[in-house]
Amino acid sequence: MFLLPDTPVTSLEEYLATGVGGAGLAAARALGPDGTIEVVAASGLRGRGGGGFPTGRKWAGIAGQGGGRHYVVVNGAEGEPGTFKDRALLRANPYQVVEGAAIAAFAVGATEVYVGLKAAFERERAALTRAVQEFQAAGLCPNCTVTIVAGPDEYLFGEEKALLEVIEGKPPLPRRFPPYEHGLFAATPQQGWEAGPHGTDRRDVDRPNPTLVNNVETLANVAHICARGADWFRSYGTDASPGTVVATVVGDVVAPDVGEVELGTPLGSVIAAVGSGLAPGRSVKAVLPGYANPVVTGAQLDTPVSYEGFAAIGSGMGSAGFIVLDDTACMVAAAHRASRFLWVESCGQCPPCKLGSGEITERLARIETGTGTDDDVAAIEGWLDRVTDGNRCYLAVEEQQVVGSILAAFADEVVEHLRLGRCPRPDDRPVPKLVDLAGGQATYDDTYGRKRPDWTYAPA
Repeated sequence: MFLLPDTPVTSLEEYLATGVGGAGLAAARALGPDGTIEVVAASGLRGRGGGGFPTGRKWAGIAGQGGGRHYVVVNGAEGEPGTFKDRALLRANPYQVVEGAAIAAFAVGATEVYVGLKAAFERERAALTRAVQEFQAAGLCPNCTVTIVAGPDEYLFGEEKALLEVIEGKPPLPRRFPPYEHGLFAATPQQGWEAGPHGTDRRDVDRPNPTLVNNVETLANVAHICARGADWFRSYGTDASPGTVVATVVGDVVAPDVGEVELGTPLGSVIAAVGSGLAPGRSVKAVLPGYANPVVTGAQLDTPVSYEGFAAIGSGMGSAGFIVLDDTACMVAAAHRASRFLWVESCGQCPPCKLGSGEITERLARIETGTGTDDDVAAIEGWLDRVTDGNRCYLAVEEQQVVGSILAAFADEVVEHLRLGRCPRPDDRPVPKLVDLAGGQATYDDTYGRKRPDWTYAPA
């Protein structure tokens, strides 16, 4: 494949020697902004941040808007459990990400790029900083500045509207309006947005400043597409999901890892190829595509890893982070872990999200420990129906879809807990929030269990 080289690219000289490095940017300049957008659109590239929106269409929307300045924002603030692909890409070849961002800025008429990374991603930040400095020293992006912003560890930092807030020096609280409507350093007081400078003299009053937000993996693909062409990219994957995807496989597998696979590959094959399969005698009970999409059962492992493949079974591929649960797992505990994570990470701006996910978490804990009742089940069902009321980001939908799908697919386990008055499969699996992933070993955040819903931590 092409996104994850066998040997990390550690200098611009190495990158240029691949024959791809720099060629994408040169091709874009020859094509012009409109021609570049046409190539990206023709490639069929879809956003790799989880939503899968057509990249070319997104770029065209930003390029075609008036208003004030245009900006490009690179989202590298991944924090969804079971996902490590952006960090793997930045470790393997940060130069393709920088080149992709420069191409995007050229195409949409932006002269400034901001990259959001968590402050904890020190290794990735160092690699990206080196790549940016080498690009600038070589004169490869003379008309574009790149600023790397180190942000907080909160999950919502990776939400595109909250990402803009962090870049502007504020907490990761999602805005109401998307970046293409209300981008960086914009203010419209009559509509309730903050007026005047906020830690900067760059704020433009009464201008929307349309801002393009793309994921790290999306932009890494762009460099290759512009260098090699749309037809080359479409030679991989499926008609609706061209290309490859960088998949993370963790959980109950022999060797958790990150790997690049062709879109359309069956999920079971991805688990075997990237995660080395399950231990002898074990079978897959369920796979969680992160905490953002409905559960996939062990009977659905022939599902193609593609946007349309997961949609066909009522789920979503998301960021291709797959949490594997074997036949020893308690699915009530799995639902409780997911619900607690989303409750803790909810910012509280939308009361139904915060209150509902907290109530669902508490009642799932009762059921898991054997003290739950039918009233708890009914209350969970009621909250799942209205937890999304007034939501300004996708987190409440995740609560609804992930928890609701687990309880529906494994309803017999809920009944079993109520009947026995205990958990028949005691389960102390951690929330798979990855700190590191290398050499077949996954390191999870062992402090996460102490994180509280106000984003503070209980004493150790």
